[in-house]
Amino acid sequence: MSGLVLKLSPKERVLINGAVIENGDRRSRISIVTPNAHILRLRDAIHPEGANTPVRRVCYIAQLVLSGDSDPDEAHHQLLRGIEQLSQILVDDDSRTHLTKATEAVLNRQHYLALKSLRSLLPREERLLASRPV
Repeated sequence: MSGLVLKLSPKERVLINGAVIENGDRRSRISIVTPNAHILRLRDAIHPEGANTPVRRVCYIAQLVLSGDSDPDEAHHQLLRGIEQLSQILVDDDSRTHLTKATEAVLNRQHYLALKSLRSLLPREERLLASRPV
C-alpha cells in the first residue's frame, strides 16, 4: 500500500496494523509510506452480521485482507470467485465496469481499490433487492 494518502474528517477513525487511530478536531491528511500496511477506514467497515448480501459478502472478504484478518493469497481466490458470481447477476454496463476494475485490482493485489470498486455496487444491489417480489 505504498503511496496511499488518507484524507480524514474530524474525529474519523481508521484501523492501521491493528491499532484504531482517531483523527483530531480538524481535517487531516496522512501519507502511508510503509508497503503492505493493513489499513481500513472504519466508516467503510462492514460488520460480520452485515455481510448478508452477495456484494456485501465480497466486500467483506476484501475488508478482511485490508484489516490483516485474512491471508491475501486465500482471499485472492475467494474475491475472484465472488466477483465472477456477481458478474453473472449484474449485467448492466456500469456494473460490468466496476466489476472489471475490481478484478484488475485483485489481480494486482490492490485490495483497497477492489473494495472501492465493489462498494460502488452497494446502492445498485440495494435497489435490486428492494424491488424484488416478496
